Formats: sequence, C-alpha cells, structure tokens
Amino acid sequence: MTDVPQVVALSCGEPAGIGPEIAVAAWQKLRSACPFVWIGDPRHLPEGTEFTLVDTPAQALDICDQTLPVMPIAFDGDATPGRADPRNATGVIRAIETAVGLVANGAAAAICTAPIHKKALIDGAGFAYPGHTEFLAALAGVDHVVMMLASAQLRVVPATIHIPLRDVATALTPDVLRSVITITARGLTAQFGINAPRIAVAGLNPHAGEGGAMGQEELDWINELIVQMRADGIALTGPHPADTLFHAAARANYDAVIAMYHDQALIPIKTLDFDKGVNVTLGLPFIRTSPDHGTAFDIAGKGRANPSSLIEALKMAQTMAAARPL
Repeated sequence: MTDVPQVVALSCGEPAGIGPEIAVAAWQKLRSACPFVWIGDPRHLPEGTEFTLVDTPAQALDICDQTLPVMPIAFDGDATPGRADPRNATGVIRAIETAVGLVANGAAAAICTAPIHKKALIDGAGFAYPGHTEFLAALAGVDHVVMMLASAQLRVVPATIHIPLRDVATALTPDVLRSVITITARGLTAQFGINAPRIAVAGLNPHAGEGGAMGQEELDWINELIVQMRADGIALTGPHPADTLFHAAARANYDAVIAMYHDQALIPIKTLDFDKGVNVTLGLPFIRTSPDHGTAFDIAGKGRANPSSLIEALKMAQTMAAARPL
C-alpha cells in the first residue's frame, strides 16, 4: 500500500469536550512529523486556530507545517465547552463515517477517533451502538473486534471489558478467549509488523488458581486451551499469575498480554504510562487508534487538557500504517 498517503484521519468526537483543543495542541506539536487531517466543524475549533480547509487528506501533506488541515462537516449546533448539544449528534456520526470512508478507499492511512459522548448521540440521533468501537465494527462489517491498550512500555488486551466482576467467569468462555487470542496475534503481525508475536496469558484467579486452591478455571480449561493454541503455532505462555506479569523483567518476555478482565488490563498500563496510553482496535480491516480518555467535560475549554494521549494515538496510527505488510 505504498501509494496510500501516510495521513491519519482524525474524527472530531464530541465538540463540547476536550477533543477540539487537544487536536489543535497535537497539530502544534506534530505538524509534518505526523500529518493528519481533522474532520469536523471548524466553528468548534478554539478561537484563533490556524486552519485550512481541504478536500482530501493528501492535501494535508503540503500544508500541515503551517496550518491545521480541516475536512469540514457542518454541524447543527454550536459547541459550548462542557455542555453536550444533541443537535451535534448527526455531525459527530458523520465525522466518524467520513474517516472510515477515507481509510476504506485508500485516501488515508489510518483513523484516529477523538472521544464521543454516547448520551448526546442517543438523544440527538438515536445512536444504537454500545459505544464507538461497536459502531466502527458495524461500519466495517465485522462481528468481533478486540480492544488493546498500548504504550511504549506495554500492550495489553482485556478478554472481557465492561461487565461486573461477578460476571467475568461466566462470560469468559473457551470460544471467547480463543477469539481474543487469535485476533490479537493477527493484529500484532498485520498492524504492528511483529512476525512471530509472543503473547502471555494472565490467569483468571489469584496465583493463576494455584493448582485449584484459588479457583478451577485454569485447570478446567484455560491450561488446555493455551496448549491447543500453542500447537496451532501461536507463541503463547501462561496462564501466569497476574501479580508477577507486569514488572520490567517480565515485560521483556512478551509482545502483548491477554488479561481476563477490565481492571487486570487497565491498572498496569495506566500505572506505567497514564498520559500516553493508546486505545487500539484490532480486528477491523483498517487501523484505528484513539486516546485512552473520555470527553473530560469538567476541564473542557479551560486550557488544562493534556494532549499527550492523542499525540501518542496519532503517532501510533502512523507507525502501524507504516508497519503493515505490503
């Protein structure tokens, strides 16, 4: 795909959140080092932003050093920091759809998505998806995607995500874990350029069950699944006790960790690299990254938003695009 411009399409997200201001801060930091085009209503950018309207992402390559390239979408409402306006819901959705269309037809190398506010999308447009990721999967026509949290220090994938802890052992089935591992292995190769990825699997129970003394799932099926998938050619280890899996020496032995539930995955990466974690969606037919935070209504428009995670998300999208096999 050497003919695809290495430009990232950045959808604006919720205009009343910190998305517009961190997009400008990211452009000021990155410029031509990581060219991107912002998709949204330029009225929602911070006052005084230097921007230029473009028709295609490729045009960003010539102007991104001097000005923020913007592919405009007209929204129905203004943007008041901290106060979501449901009238803007249709525009937010169109920005996401536009970004997906650009990467699908080869006009952009990857997409990065600023945070959305689900309630505003439901109220204003009857948004029918549990979240951003599910909407992207529907647009791409895929059934199962995987969330990876990534930074320079750690890549981790939660096998189950936003469910109560009491439900994890039921939701985590052999089919679910097999699918998560398979998608992760493929994504590490196809999108990170790691030809033989090494994946460590965390145990579900404390001390990975300690031989059944602290839980049976490892003995009942997790061990066997890992052995089966290793025989299929995936370089798997585990299940490992989660409390010894994330220190520096352990991290040198794998390219990614499969964690069993939300906090088992997110606590270590947010401890190691809170401001620079990136949300990566694996299993899509295109590259998608996003900052690992929400709309932050409480600080929107106050000049306090930290753009570090968005900067890392844009840079990671560019790096992943460059690493994709030709």
